[in-house]
Amino acid sequence: MSIKQLVPSTHPILNHPTSPVTQFDHQLETLLTDLEDTLYAEEATAICAPQMGIDQQVAIIDMGPDGLLQLINPYIISHSDETATELEGSISLEGVYGTVTRSRMIVVQAQDRHGREVELTAYDDIARMILHMYDHFQGVWFTHKMEQRISEDELEAYLDDE
Repeated sequence: MSIKQLVPSTHPILNHPTSPVTQFDHQLETLLTDLEDTLYAEEATAICAPQMGIDQQVAIIDMGPDGLLQLINPYIISHSDETATELEGSISLEGVYGTVTRSRMIVVQAQDRHGREVELTAYDDIARMILHMYDHFQGVWFTHKMEQRISEDELEAYLDDE
């Protein structure tokens, strides 16, 4: 449909819990398409409706070769005790990066674009992105969980090591 502008990081929608989707209709279809278009335009790996100023629990996650995950009204059922500390950033906070510890495996209940319940198990990077989006829906920034901020110079070195 179209590329949407992201709201500034100071926008209040990014700091409070987001409303669940209750209508699974053409407007949701349009929102999913707009999120996808904006995700690619921003060269991001994940994006959610609140980042575009929309108070709905809807996100798109780019799972690489496995395609796009549409995440609607997610609920974390369980998570592993095994964790990993990795680098995170956000398209809502340009130039801000840091390390965050998250579970390596999660089980998520969500809904598909038609409102049907789905359950999925996600690991490693996909689990991390789902948890990052879930936090957005709770009004929690990754910086609230960040253990160490990474400077631009440290970022280059960090990425070179991978």
